[in-house]
Amino acid sequence: MKPHPDWELMETLLTHVRTYQQLANKHGIADIFQDNGGKLLQVVLLLGLKVLPGREGNDAVDENGKEYELKSVNTDLTKSFSTHHHINPIIIDKYRKVDWVFAVYCGIELQAIYRVASKDLEVFYKTWETKWNESGGKDINNPKIPLTFVVERGELLYGQPPTPRTVAGPLQEVDEE
Repeated sequence: MKPHPDWELMETLLTHVRTYQQLANKHGIADIFQDNGGKLLQVVLLLGLKVLPGREGNDAVDENGKEYELKSVNTDLTKSFSTHHHINPIIIDKYRKVDWVFAVYCGIELQAIYRVASKDLEVFYKTWETKWNESGGKDINNPKIPLTFVVERGELLYGQPPTPRTVAGPLQEVDEE
C-alpha cells in the first residue's frame, strides 16, 4: 500500500493539531478527539472556566467556585443534547446542584453558548426520576434535552441565537392538494 496524495498535507496539519493538544493538556483535557475535548477546550477558554478532573463529578468550575455541567451539540448531526448513559437518582441529584452550559455548534464552528439554571431543567429531572422508578430502578440511557428548550429557556452567553431552521432541522416540503 502507498500513502494517499493528501498524506503530506495531513502531516503538515498534525503539527498544528499537536499544538492544540498541548494547549488542551494545559487545561486538563487529555484528548481533543475524545468526548468533544476540542470543543470543551474552546468553551472553557471563552468562558474563563477550569476543567474539573475525573469523569464522575461536574465538568467545570468558574473563578468563584461555582460548578457547571457542560454539553455541546453539532446541529449538522442532531437537534438535542446528550446527557448521560446511566441516568439514575445519583446522577440526577448531581445535576440538580449545578447550572448547565450548552454550546451550539454547526460542524466545528461555535454558534452560541447558553446557560440554563438547574431549576429550569427540573422538568427533565422529574421525568427521568419517574421513568427510573417505573422501570424498577433501571438506569436510563442518554435521555436528550432539545435544543429548542435550551434556546427558549437559556441565557445567551455568547454568539447569536441559532436560526429556526438550525434549531428545528430542515424545512419540510408540504404537499398541497
